[in-house]
Amino acid sequence: MAFRKFRGAALAALSLAALAGASLDALAAGTLRVGMTASDIPLTTGQTDQGGEGMRFMGYTVYDSLVEWDMTSADKPSVLTPGLATEWAVDAEDKTKWVFKIREGVKFHDGSAFTAHDVVWNFEKLLNPDSEQYDPRQSAQGKSRIPAVASYKAVDDTTLEIITKEPDATLPYQLAWILMSSKANWEAHGKNWEEVAKEPSGTGPWKLSSFVPRERAEMVPNADYWDETRIPKLDKMVLMPLPEPNARTAALLSGQVDWIEAPAPDTIPALTGNGFEIVSNAYPHNWTWHLSRLEGSPWNDIRVRKAANLAIDREGLKELLGGLAVPAKGFLPPSSQWFGNPTFEVKYDPEAALALMKEAGYGPENPLKVKALISPSGSGQMLPLPMNEYVQQSLAEVGIEVEFMVVEWNQMINLWRAGAADPSVDGSQSINFTYFIQDPFTGLIRHLSCDLIAPNGTNWGHYCDDEMQDLFKQIKTTFDPEAQDGVLRKTHEKYVNDALFLMVTHDVAPRAMSAKVKGFVQAQNWYQNFSGITIEE
Repeated sequence: MAFRKFRGAALAALSLAALAGASLDALAAGTLRVGMTASDIPLTTGQTDQGGEGMRFMGYTVYDSLVEWDMTSADKPSVLTPGLATEWAVDAEDKTKWVFKIREGVKFHDGSAFTAHDVVWNFEKLLNPDSEQYDPRQSAQGKSRIPAVASYKAVDDTTLEIITKEPDATLPYQLAWILMSSKANWEAHGKNWEEVAKEPSGTGPWKLSSFVPRERAEMVPNADYWDETRIPKLDKMVLMPLPEPNARTAALLSGQVDWIEAPAPDTIPALTGNGFEIVSNAYPHNWTWHLSRLEGSPWNDIRVRKAANLAIDREGLKELLGGLAVPAKGFLPPSSQWFGNPTFEVKYDPEAALALMKEAGYGPENPLKVKALISPSGSGQMLPLPMNEYVQQSLAEVGIEVEFMVVEWNQMINLWRAGAADPSVDGSQSINFTYFIQDPFTGLIRHLSCDLIAPNGTNWGHYCDDEMQDLFKQIKTTFDPEAQDGVLRKTHEKYVNDALFLMVTHDVAPRAMSAKVKGFVQAQNWYQNFSGITIEE
């Protein structure tokens, strides 16, 4: 077997109270204080919650995965790179059999050695409800990320074998989501995940030193990290949940934090005028409405789906966002190597939208009523309340009347996993969810595959189409990268031509930070490397 190597508004009183003690950290040299969009500290035990932001700040900081993303460059898209596995390959004769070589000499924060047996133990905590270490909370975050995995075993300390349910060339991308926590630490804490959460142990470049739910988490460098280039230069990193955009901005302006995610666009002039830096970059992300395709859903009518996509003035929305967006032309950005040449043009054409709605039997005087799940904040959600209000107004102008069901972000994730048929969504026919579109499985397959209909996966809308299934099969069984790119282009063309989502915009991941923050390279990725950052006092 030959191996392939991969290298505006005032702070609310509660927000002020939550920040009251934060300014004390300003006295600590080399401390970076971050204002997150999440409303709580992400789950600390390994598989994080709070969406992509949880992975960004609590996942790839405290933990590692077998396969990781190269986050060293701002100028090119991220690619897969070795993590806790140094190399991997699919068997030439049996395309369901993969072998991973495990990196030697890696230790968890508690001092125990990392081996292939630990990988098996971590898979069991997610996939096997009968295992002693099974954790429903972590399983809810990780199980749906690795649907290809059928079985796994440690051949020896440094060799892991994975068998997939069918040939699946996307397996390495799936494994980039799965983070490794320490069996020894779990045992030392009485085999109790609630206790482990207070003192977790990964192999990552940062160690979690303390946290208070909904208030703050503190991390310190792992001086013994296996990759010397990623040993943090800071003395400490502090995470603070600040879900309200204006609260984050006020915290930055007042010196209570040094860095905020997703600043409110209307506050950017004030921030830049006061010497703060706005950093952004294109990254694989979209902002969509995922549509229900259950029997009776109004979104089953392609005329309605196309009309909705033609009703949005995306350039106007970009202006609302202070220019910090890329108007959607499809599910993937136009710059994607997988965009292809769709025949349906996603653009602003209200007259065409009205004509389609009239053909479907609706209009402003006889509106189609729909219900949409939205959140007030959350990882990757950009500025969901004003953006959804903009979409609501746009759709109303062509005869689509939208009622919102507003839920907190973590609840939103649970409702997304539950699916459109679950009673918990209260009849909602769409969900405003932003998607990581960096790899074939996570970007395209998982949203619409018949075998991943919720709650078995994240096909929220219960869509199932034979032609799409055939394309997905071709993606999985095409191991040549160039040939696979061709299939991916055909797949995306179908996404657009059938108007399978309400495709609105693409984020550029803006973040604002103090001029004291040095050394940050914003990768074209949902995740970032914080290890090279320093604070200039």
